[in-house]
Amino acid sequence: MTFHTVHFVGAGPGAADLLTVRATRLIAEADLVLYPGTYLDPEALAHCAPAAELVDTQGLDLDRIVDRLVRGAAAGLRVVRLVSGDPSLYSALAEQTRRLSAAGVAWDVTPGVPAYAAAAARVGRELTVPLVAQSVVLTRTRARSTAMPESESLGRFAATRASLVLHLAIRRVRALMDEIEPDYGGDCPVVVVHRASQPGELVLHGTVATIAGAVERAGLRQAAVVLVGWALANDGGESYLYDRSRDRTGARGPGGQDGPGRPDDLTDGASRTTG
Repeated sequence: MTFHTVHFVGAGPGAADLLTVRATRLIAEADLVLYPGTYLDPEALAHCAPAAELVDTQGLDLDRIVDRLVRGAAAGLRVVRLVSGDPSLYSALAEQTRRLSAAGVAWDVTPGVPAYAAAAARVGRELTVPLVAQSVVLTRTRARSTAMPESESLGRFAATRASLVLHLAIRRVRALMDEIEPDYGGDCPVVVVHRASQPGELVLHGTVATIAGAVERAGLRQAAVVLVGWALANDGGESYLYDRSRDRTGARGPGGQDGPGRPDDLTDGASRTTG
C-alpha cells in the first residue's frame, strides 16, 4: 500500500498572517486538515480549500489522531496536521511521527513562528541582550501534564539568570515566581502574553513580585506565555558584531570563506564584551 506524506505544519501563534508561505501552500492544497482548536485562531483556517475536511483535535486522544492521519494518507488524501506555534516545541510531534513511521507512513515538518517569539515581538524586546543575557531557557511546569525530568527543575534553570520562557505555566504563576525570586529578584521584569497575535490578545507587564496578582485579576487560565528576565528591561551592552572598532577588512576570504574581519563565532550575531 502506498501512503501520501503527512505534513506537520507549524500554525504559528495563531494569527492567519503569521503562517509561512510554505505552510499556506500546504494548507491550501490539503484534503484533510487536523488542527488544535484550543489554541488556533479560526482565521488561520481561512487558508483551507472549501472542500477540505477539517478535524478539531482538542477532543481526540493520540490514538484517534494518528488513526485519522493514517487513514487519510492511505486513502490518497493530502493530509496536514496543524500544530500551534512551532512543531519543535510541545507539539507531540515525537510520538505522532514514531507511530506514523511504524505504520509505514511518510511525514515531513514545516516550521512555524513560535508563540514565545510572537510574545517578544509584541512587546518589542530581544531576549538576548549583550552583557545581560545570552541564553534563553524554554521550559514548562508540571500541573496536569507529563512529569518533568528531575534534572530540569525550575530552580536549576533560574540559577543561570538566563531569559526564561514559561509555557503551560499560567495557572501556577504565583508559586513559580516565588520559586525563582531568589535568583532573579522581585523587581525583575516579567511579561505575560495571552493569545499572542490573536484577536483576544492580552499583554500584562509586571515584575516577579507583582505579575501573579495581575494574572489573577485578569483571570487567565490558558494560552499564555510568561517571559522573565532582565533582558526585558531593554538595557545592557552593545553587540561587538556592529562595533565601529571591529576590523571589517577582508570580511569574506577567497571563495566566500570567513576572513579575519568576520570571526566564526560572530557569524550568527553573537556578542562579546568590548574593551
